[in-house]
Amino acid sequence: MTIPGRPALLLASAAVLAALCGCTVQPMDPDGKRGLPARAPVAAGRDPGPGRPAAGAGPARPAAITPRVLWSRGDSGPAVRELQARLRQVGWLAAGPTGSYGRLTEGAVRGFQGRRGLPRTGATDAVTWQRLVAMTRPPSARELYPAAGRPAAAADPRCLTGRVICIDKTSRTLRWMVDGRTLSTMAVRFGAQYTPTREGVFHIYWKSRHHVSTLYNAPMPYAMFFSGGQAVHYSYDFAARGYAGGSHGCVNVRDETAIAALFAQVRVGDKVVVSW
Repeated sequence: MTIPGRPALLLASAAVLAALCGCTVQPMDPDGKRGLPARAPVAAGRDPGPGRPAAGAGPARPAAITPRVLWSRGDSGPAVRELQARLRQVGWLAAGPTGSYGRLTEGAVRGFQGRRGLPRTGATDAVTWQRLVAMTRPPSARELYPAAGRPAAAADPRCLTGRVICIDKTSRTLRWMVDGRTLSTMAVRFGAQYTPTREGVFHIYWKSRHHVSTLYNAPMPYAMFFSGGQAVHYSYDFAARGYAGGSHGCVNVRDETAIAALFAQVRVGDKVVVSW
């Protein structure tokens, strides 16, 4: 006896079982035999399978690779200073290197990029940097710091005995001396016109490794105070802008490694001589 609807029920059950097992339902052909797995018709430009181009689609094109950005507006540091010095070499930047990537640097990079058929982004990417390096030479110290301090002059006679931080405003240098022998020398920057660095003989009365100015809310790492609020300390601004700026009376050092070593050697009570 035939139970109405039973074949349909069996077929539906088989379909559910196949789906649960991850198989493909194979439809019956007119003779009651199972054929190949059913597939939906594919339009022109259809997917021919993995590893082969679609019909009429042409060869596959690799995706464009965006060059990595090395420096852009707002960045600062020695690498930016070198970029600026190299831009000056090819006539794209008139101002001296400051170490800060600002509007002028961005405009110079954009002009350099446009002249060479590169995207005019104003940001220095790897391709722009490679082109610039190929056209220029490594900048000299004078090119990197066009207003840098001159070679240290002869030490002030007051520096020749004892442990002394000997500071010369004329040559813009600081010597660390012990019993007349110079142990290290570094470039320094002084106070601006209305906040000059005091001259005379002083002594270190306080050291503060991670000092922050309460008056100007500015970091003063490796601060060694010698006269009121004036100290010898590392300056991020001096490292970035060079002699384009000035302090509020302190003696700024831009070489962090050098002043870290100096800070470790100087003791409270050591003499400080500031002279022209």
